[in-house]
Order: sequence, then C-alpha cells, then structure tokens
Amino acid sequence: MQKFISLILVSLALACGSTKMVQTSDVIPSPPPAPSGPDGLKADTEKIASIGFTDAKTIGEHMNYLASDELKGRDTGSEGIEMAAAYIEKLFENNGVEPYYESYHDTLSNYKKPAYNVVGFVGGNDAQLKDEYILIGAHYDHIGVVKPENGDYIANGANDNASGTSTVLELARYFGTNKSNKRSLIFALFSAEEKGLYGSKHLAKKLHEADLNLYTMLNFEMTGVPLRVKDHFLYITGYGKSNLAEICNNYANEKLIGRSLIAKQYNLFQRSDNYPFYKEFGVPSHTYCAFDFTNFDYYHKPGDEVSEMDFEHMAKVVNKMIPVLEGIANAPNQEIKMN
Repeated sequence: MQKFISLILVSLALACGSTKMVQTSDVIPSPPPAPSGPDGLKADTEKIASIGFTDAKTIGEHMNYLASDELKGRDTGSEGIEMAAAYIEKLFENNGVEPYYESYHDTLSNYKKPAYNVVGFVGGNDAQLKDEYILIGAHYDHIGVVKPENGDYIANGANDNASGTSTVLELARYFGTNKSNKRSLIFALFSAEEKGLYGSKHLAKKLHEADLNLYTMLNFEMTGVPLRVKDHFLYITGYGKSNLAEICNNYANEKLIGRSLIAKQYNLFQRSDNYPFYKEFGVPSHTYCAFDFTNFDYYHKPGDEVSEMDFEHMAKVVNKMIPVLEGIANAPNQEIKMN
C-alpha cells in the first residue's frame, strides 16, 4: 500500500526474516496447476463453496515465489520485478487469459525508469454485456532492499502486496479457465504503486482516453492475514461511496464485506490503485483489504515475510470472492451504484 505508515506510530517487536542475498535465476517456475475437485471445475457457486476452487497449497506456491528473497523485494524497475512479471504472464498464458494489448506489457509513460503493468483479458460471453468492463487489480511491486533490521535488508512484501497479487492470479485463473463471465474482465497487476500509484494512474488515463466502458474497478491489497474480532471477512475502502458492500454480501450470502473506521480515518480510499480509476471514470472503484494496522506488525518492513501469511485465509478470500465476482459480472443490470 502506498506509503502512509508515517501517519501513525507503531511500536511493535519485529521478527527476523532471512538475511542472505541470493543470486537471481534465469528460470521462472511454472505457476501451480489447478487443484483437482470432483466433476471438474465448473462455474457453480455451490460447488465452489463446498470444494473450493483454490487451496492453501496453491496460494502458498504463488507466495513462496513472489515474496522470495530471490526477487529482492520487487522494486519497480528491478530485475526482481521483471521475474515477478514473467511469472504472472506465464500463469495468464497457461490459463486462457489473453493479453489486453499486443502483449501483456503495458509500459508506463509517467515513470522515469523502465516499468510496466501486466494486463490480461477474459472477454465476456454475452453479446450485449461483453461491451461492459470490470477491472480487477492489485499492485505487484514493493520497495526492494531497505535499511537492515535485525540483519535482514530485503523487504519481501508478502502481505504488501504479493497477497493481493496472488488473489488476482487465482481469480484470473478461474475466469480464464471457465469463461463464465458475461461482462468482460481486465486483470491488471500494477507497477510503481509504492512510488505514487504511477502504474494505475497510467492505465486509468490510457483506458479513459480509449473510451473504455468501465463498470467498476475492484482492487485487492494486503489480504494475507485475517482481521481480528470483526463481524466481517474483509473491508472495502470508500465504503460509503457506493453500495458495493451490500452487493457483495448478497452474492456471498454472508457478511463478507464490512466497513473500517481506520480506513476512513487515514483515507485509505485514496492510497491504493482503485483511486486513479475513480478519478478518471467516476465509477465505483474500491479496494478489498484485510489490513487495519492492528493485525500485522511489519508494514514496509523486512519482516513482511511469507512465514507471517495465513494461506488458508487467503484461499478463503479467493473462494468467497468467486461467486461475488461472477454475480457482478453476470447480473442483467449494473447493480453497483455510486451513492
């Protein structure tokens, strides 16, 4: 999440992460295959709820690569983020997610170093609704190598934001495999979020200038550990700006989404990649998040390691969101409205 920790004081003990700077490898691992289930993987809400599309093992394989020391914190313009991008592209290619542009690369026009978003596309299967677009996003960059703490100098960015990236990768794999969406879906992994939302600013402006018919932008940020003592599973930033929470909870058949007073207090709505799309298009644009400063101690610290993540929780995020996104993508009318 774009750097705003200076707004609050956090006095908490930091865990020691791994300290060895390893050599990068030219071999990009293959993304994990789909977990198996009875009768295959269909676009069926009850089946998703009962067997789950993804699981902790699959999530863990994404996370163990994206937040590894080998990628050295995925700083924008670094070799590590190039490796992360190659991993994302390979998963898209292997699971029926086409490049939105001529390639998956969307080169940033507003950043000084060579950098790019990775943008995929799953076209809608309805003759009319396919001209309406839903953008599902997360940033895949982090802050790279930092001042050492307890001898560890790699800010691995497991929660921020390999977790959101892994969520989007699994959602893309589901829809790329099943093609169960009537509206068209754009899957965007943003670079340079940590530098000032440059990746999402670039893409929002570019799509707006191309007159994209954007219905809603749904972003995922820091979903790696569960909220504590809450009556909801995730919160959305900008809760009162639209009826998205109500729509999500109706499709989930539970209180999946709630509000966060912390998010409102620190104006998190404007601090992640949803905001440029809200500014450019004026459509409902929100971030799903499970980080509220009380449940994770290592924001922008070397201690943001895979070992701190809850893969079971992350798998639930994906499995609970699939019927929600499928409902939003397939509803006969645009149900999400600005307040």
